[in-house]
Amino acid sequence: MPRCDVLNARLAILAEEACPMIAQLNPSLPLTVEGRDGGLASTMIDYGAEHNLLWVTALDANGEIWCAPDPKARVQKNWSMGRTAIDWSRDKDASADAAGPADSTDDLKHGA
Repeated sequence: MPRCDVLNARLAILAEEACPMIAQLNPSLPLTVEGRDGGLASTMIDYGAEHNLLWVTALDANGEIWCAPDPKARVQKNWSMGRTAIDWSRDKDASADAAGPADSTDDLKHGA
């Protein structure tokens, strides 16, 4: 393999690793950002396996544009799809589970 082909192959691999994948959403997706208002997500940015997806969202209330990471974004309520409430507690429960029990008596209290 000629030297320039090897160099081009290595550059292509580096370019794939360094460049984020950016997808324009068409149609825009109605999202709610935790601690903010609802809005429309027009773009999704993926920096790779070690990072959260980012949802570029224009908020309805004030027009601000936020890049919300996946754990802070939820689709908006939709009665016809059966989503009548947004559940933010799932993230809080997951972080508590990751921390582990405070002491060994916690397992006894919860019947585990």
